[in-house]
Amino acid sequence: RFKWDAAQKNRVLNAIAVYRATGFESDALARLKALPSDAADDSSREWRVRVALASLDWNETLAALDAMSDVQKADARWRYLRARVLGKLDRQDEAAAIFADVAKEANFHGFLAADWINAPYTICPADSVPDKAAEQAIAEQPDLARALEFFALGELTKARREWNFALQRLAAEQRPLAADFAYRNEWFDRAVFLLSASPQTLTWYEQRFPLAHKARVLRNAREAGIDPAWAYAIIRAESAWMSDARSHADAYGLMQLLPEVPKKLAGAAKVAYGRPGDLFDPVLNIQLGTLYLGQMARQYSGSPWLASAAYNAGGRPVGRWLDARGTLEPDFFIETIPYKETRDYVARVLAFSVIYDWRLNNKVIPLATRMPKAGQAYAPPKSDAQRKTVACPAPVLPAASPEGE
Repeated sequence: RFKWDAAQKNRVLNAIAVYRATGFESDALARLKALPSDAADDSSREWRVRVALASLDWNETLAALDAMSDVQKADARWRYLRARVLGKLDRQDEAAAIFADVAKEANFHGFLAADWINAPYTICPADSVPDKAAEQAIAEQPDLARALEFFALGELTKARREWNFALQRLAAEQRPLAADFAYRNEWFDRAVFLLSASPQTLTWYEQRFPLAHKARVLRNAREAGIDPAWAYAIIRAESAWMSDARSHADAYGLMQLLPEVPKKLAGAAKVAYGRPGDLFDPVLNIQLGTLYLGQMARQYSGSPWLASAAYNAGGRPVGRWLDARGTLEPDFFIETIPYKETRDYVARVLAFSVIYDWRLNNKVIPLATRMPKAGQAYAPPKSDAQRKTVACPAPVLPAASPEGE
């Protein structure tokens, strides 16, 4: 009845193949491999890798990686997976060379690659001395001064409007200084957003990963029985330190809590909670959010990566994924998470945990130790011998941000 042209047929074939792949159906790999070259795209090529990976077919996975576009092949995610698959095929020398290259990047896959070859992490903070006159000019900029006044008064919407107006009047080289000025005045989210948007400022780790509310986060995390670096990472991933953040899913505040969560926790914590707007208070949000994280961690034997997945997607989807693919190694399991948002979120939180661990302790717990296999208990290493030291082999800006922002 329908007269499809070639392009329309290709769109249909692609959509069906990807749909079957996201459910890891038995015919998914065959459909993806059968796609005409004109019907394949980056999405179908990625899912071909994931489906082959989930079936533990290393030759098919390598073939799927070979079929990717040049842009995809250059990405740390797929280079890392290539090295892992080559290792499974006993091509250790090839794998080690790729790991060494990926380990130069300060991101989730770069940190994991470093763990595989026992290399130091490439976290190289910016070491620049700002010009005092330029700093003073920023401090005296009247639009920024008004923005900071509104911020100090708690008028956050007005503050952001003034901030955005002020940025338009600043030269490109002045904007990082403005972000640093906001950071020094404890307006952390402005620094996070601005400095994370440019490759030239990704190594401003102090400003991009602030240790705000440090005493409170450390105390609340300890009381909840969780790693403070992980708690910090969740805050950074959820709200980027916007205390009045509210999501389309109606989650509130720094740790993006749904209103039903504090109702269950406030009584046990003996804190006052009346309405969702109360969650915009950082003190209350951090206290209840860390308690909730502790509950989530206990559901998954303390595992930060599984609890992070459930924090983002919910327990039911994670349960389905574990039933279907729970025997996969954690890095492979993360790559086969069907939800792109959750897949990226888990990687981002784990990378943030590394950086916050470094910010807090000047040392780093190897990322791999935060990723026990599903069902295995997690206990963070305690002795210095179990921590990697951070190295800075070259003062070169990384090609990608630590979290892939």
